[in-house]
Order: sequence, then structure tokens, then C-alpha cells
Amino acid sequence: MQLLRIAHLAVWEWPAAIKEDGAPILFAHATGFHGRLWDRIIPPNRHCFAIDLRGHGRSGKDLPSYDWRRFGEDTAMVAKELGLRGAVGVGHSLGGHAMALAAAMEPSAFSSLLLVDPVIQIPDRYDGHHKEVDFIARRRARWKSPDEMFERFRARPPFSNWKPEILHDYCEFGLLPDGDEFVLACPPKIEATIYERSNWPDADISAELSTIQTPATVMRSGKLMTREKFDLSASATDPNLASRMPNARDVCLPQCSHFIPMEHPDLVIAALQ
Repeated sequence: MQLLRIAHLAVWEWPAAIKEDGAPILFAHATGFHGRLWDRIIPPNRHCFAIDLRGHGRSGKDLPSYDWRRFGEDTAMVAKELGLRGAVGVGHSLGGHAMALAAAMEPSAFSSLLLVDPVIQIPDRYDGHHKEVDFIARRRARWKSPDEMFERFRARPPFSNWKPEILHDYCEFGLLPDGDEFVLACPPKIEATIYERSNWPDADISAELSTIQTPATVMRSGKLMTREKFDLSASATDPNLASRMPNARDVCLPQCSHFIPMEHPDLVIAALQ
């Protein structure tokens, strides 16, 4: 595994660990996360890449915009710079929104899409309605070590439902050294800004969705988010999203929360086989 730099982005690369068998895979993560949360899902027989989206992980933090379209444009740029042709695009949450827009912008880069509870909402939700995200902006940003963060989170929902090894990766790569301590690799103010803008009108990619001919699977939680309660473990995915795309199928998982790759990585692994 190695770390690449493409413009303002960090991109993790895993060459196939055994004989390569199948198309390369490009992964994009959720808001506040990072590319190394895919570690336990990376197939050993595939050439894989995972982006640290802008404002996250090892990518740039001083960019002028964190509007949702910028993440899709970044993902399309990475696919183009990597020279991907016929790759599998996998995106969770914000990363699903970004991957769908990237597929519309660079259709030849992708042969299929796996959109895991993507934050692509019902069109009428893009009304700029204010979200109460102050609690995200106030997140504890400084930690003594990744182990301290892990011990603090392991018994707290939603992290208590995650696979322990994935929570460990979240902590290990979700912090950056800062003197004798560590700071969150996605600063809380940036994370809060992204959530605030999730239902801005320019985040609506309905027009682009209708042009995506790439076969797509929409894997979504059965726990639906309501307008009245901003619940990070609930799904903001339009239940009819697959029908809005020319060549998509819907897979609803009633037993799962929004954090499908963290709680049920086996389901994502199986979908990539």
C-alpha cells in the first residue's frame, strides 16, 4: 500500500496482493471519515484506490469550498488522473454522492457502481433547510493518542456497533500528530460545514443521475432519516433512488444502520465479488 498525491488530495493505493482478477476499484468515504476505513474491505486480488476527500485524512484542509459538488468533481478528477477505465466505483454516504456525480462526469472510467447508503436525497429535501449541527462543530478535536480515542468510543453508539478492528482503523488514521498530541484529521468545523450544506439546492444531482448508464447497485439502510431528527445512524438515501437511474437496482437492508461498511463489511465484500 502506498500514498499518492493528486492535486490537493491524498489517495491510498493497494496493488493486488495476489494474482489480479477483475477491474480496479475506487473507494470514497463518508463525511468525517477517511480512505483507510476501507482497509478491511479491500479485496486482495484487485488493484484498489481510496480517496481521502477534501478536508479529510491527509488531504488539503484549506480549500475555498466544501460544497457537495466539489467532492464529486474531485472524485472524477482522481479517476481521470489515475487513468481508470472500466473500474468499479464504491462510495459510502457523502462518498456515494461523490461517486455518482463522478460517474456522470467520467462515464468511461467506471464499469459498475456500488453506492452504499449514499446521501442522495429525495429532490424536495434540497431546500436549504437549516440542520442543527452545532454538536458536530463542538466535537472533541484533540486526543493524547489513537488508543485513547478508541477506548473512549468503543462503548458509545454508533461506534459500539462497529467492528472493533474498523473502529481501530478509524482512530488510527483519523488523527494527525500535532506536537505531543493528535488532532482530528477532519476538523470539526469542516465536518459541520459539509453536513450543513448537504441539502443546499446545488447538492441536488438529479439531472446527472438520469444520465448515468453505468450499472449501479444502491445498497441502503432500512432506517430512514426524518426531517424532524438529524440522526447520523439513519439513512438519508431516497428510497426510490434506483428508479431515478437508468440501470440501477435497489438493495434495502432493514437490519442495518447508515454505517453498513463499519457494521457489516461482509455485505460490501460480497457485493464486490
